[in-house]
Amino acid sequence: MAKKQKEQAKNPDLWQRLLDLCEQHQVEFVWVKGHAGHPENEQCDRLAVAACQEVELSIDAVYEEQK
Repeated sequence: MAKKQKEQAKNPDLWQRLLDLCEQHQVEFVWVKGHAGHPENEQCDRLAVAACQEVELSIDAVYEEQK
């Protein structure tokens, strides 16, 4: 689902960091179906679950400010 043009991103600081990094590297975004056994996607899922289980998660102040 595409984001409407009028909606502001909830985390513009992170998007800007990503865009800045993309300018420094050759980047290609490729859609893959989730939970379909794609090795890299499965690794990302494992990393996300592990990060969420950390005892002290860092707080995204910009996101919290815009909620």
